[in-house]
Amino acid sequence: MNSNNEILKKYLDECSRQKRLNPKTIRAYRNDLQKFATDVEPVSFSQISPEMLEEYIKKLHDMYKPRTVKRKIASTKAFFRYMEYHEYILKNPWSLVQCKFREPSTLPRTMSLECVHLFLETVYQQITAGKTPYRRRNAIRDAAVCELLFATGLRIFELCSLKPDEINLTEDTIFIHGKGAKERILQIGNRQVHDILKKYKDEFANEISKCGYFFVNQKGHPFTDQAVRRMLNHYSKLASIEQHITPHMWRHTFATVLLEADVDIRYIQSMLGHSSIHTTEIYTHVSMAKQKDILSKKHPRNLFSL
Repeated sequence: MNSNNEILKKYLDECSRQKRLNPKTIRAYRNDLQKFATDVEPVSFSQISPEMLEEYIKKLHDMYKPRTVKRKIASTKAFFRYMEYHEYILKNPWSLVQCKFREPSTLPRTMSLECVHLFLETVYQQITAGKTPYRRRNAIRDAAVCELLFATGLRIFELCSLKPDEINLTEDTIFIHGKGAKERILQIGNRQVHDILKKYKDEFANEISKCGYFFVNQKGHPFTDQAVRRMLNHYSKLASIEQHITPHMWRHTFATVLLEADVDIRYIQSMLGHSSIHTTEIYTHVSMAKQKDILSKKHPRNLFSL
């Protein structure tokens, strides 16, 4: 008889080695499932009943927001499907549990183009005006990171996991390993973006070669998502931008400005790497919000007083 921990370890190994899921996804699965295993101890997974799962869902709702609850349930369901397939359990208890609930819809937060311009302008100023060579060198990398986020709408994990041979500055293409092992190729369509990427690549050639990743720090270690967040906070303060800017906001802004420029949503879906058009359609709501603002403030009917 396999213990809960043994089964869990085998499942996570399969997610990593066979499904090739992103390390960050594996980490989230591990945290969700270890918490689940702790909650049901000392019961083995084969003894879990639908009633126990319903009690688990109630606990989740007491502790987390709906979006987090939804993710934790999805993690657990996937694990039980694995156990059923490999016959660690005779019957999947989730098949007898109803757990549909409405998740509040939130519009993605974006930056205005004025904010993007100010942010990038501040980063570029540090390339020449930074107080030390160390800061000026960092600014070259930081400009390359921000330009690429805005130019392509990359997810932060996609950007941080880029390898040197996946950015072809001769053809101006980027090969991306996305969610669920899906791959896509994006084009760099702006000369200044090309130039800063080339400048960064030349400046950090030794560190890139040593590390094996395209974006690195000055010690030759991979540039992490936490480092990107710290970098964004640093330049936001320098530029006196009050809005809290996150890596994903560049992706949201990328999609929104393209939609507002009348780019077909199917093209945006492909560039973002979304499996379903329904995921991309959230940006139409953002665009509608912009439309309302335009029509309420700029329509000439507002000049009439009858």
